[in-house]
Amino acid sequence: MPIYLHETDDKEFDNWFNSQNLDSGSSLFMPLNELDNLGNGYIVNDTCIIEVEVVITYISNEVYDSKKEAGYVGLKNQGATCYMNSLLQTLYHIPYFRKAVYLMPTTENAMPSGSIPLALQSIFFKLQYNDQSVGTECLTKSFGWDTRDSFMQHDAEEFNSVLLEKLEGKMKGTQVEGTIKHLFEGHIINYIECLDVNYESTRKESFYDLQLDVKGCRDVYASFDKYIEVEKLDGDNMYRAAHYGLQVGKNRKR
Repeated sequence: MPIYLHETDDKEFDNWFNSQNLDSGSSLFMPLNELDNLGNGYIVNDTCIIEVEVVITYISNEVYDSKKEAGYVGLKNQGATCYMNSLLQTLYHIPYFRKAVYLMPTTENAMPSGSIPLALQSIFFKLQYNDQSVGTECLTKSFGWDTRDSFMQHDAEEFNSVLLEKLEGKMKGTQVEGTIKHLFEGHIINYIECLDVNYESTRKESFYDLQLDVKGCRDVYASFDKYIEVEKLDGDNMYRAAHYGLQVGKNRKR
């Protein structure tokens, strides 16, 4: 992390992340009082140039042990399954979800490649106890995919919807029925108010995921704020109110 001095000098810091050292390395950064000291020359015209560079260093003379260093292992990429791996790692780190997957009943003679619950159980178990990265072929085969499908990029949100739908169906009639709904279901209330007539409409909708706009948003909270912004309904987007026809209105979400 170079901090430039009049763009002619810099001070660099580095930090090694592992399971024992979870700190961001902030203790190695420059003390604030040193940065604020105008005599040091880091701040000119109330401006300080900070450049952050993240580098993955390959240690050629050592075999990197992910389990030892980070406490976790990764998932192997079959070709273009990074979107799936990211989702699986996210779901794995939801303890309630992982426990529900383990409790899903499977038959004694079932094969992971032919059973989505068993395939997911196998992957989660290996993520928990293996010392090396874990393959995901059993899960893609349980979806009926072949090698060609594994080299096709898919949308993570769409894959999540398909996976949760299939798991929700498999959980029916078992002790973990309702787990997906309990964990992931949210509710939106759409409130529409007409501006020129006395008419209001309220509708409650359920969802498992939301599509948020991230462009120009500094964080996910800003994306949520943008999602619930009041929308004016006019022009080609006027609201059809019962008995009143097309009306100018506004739509709010909460």
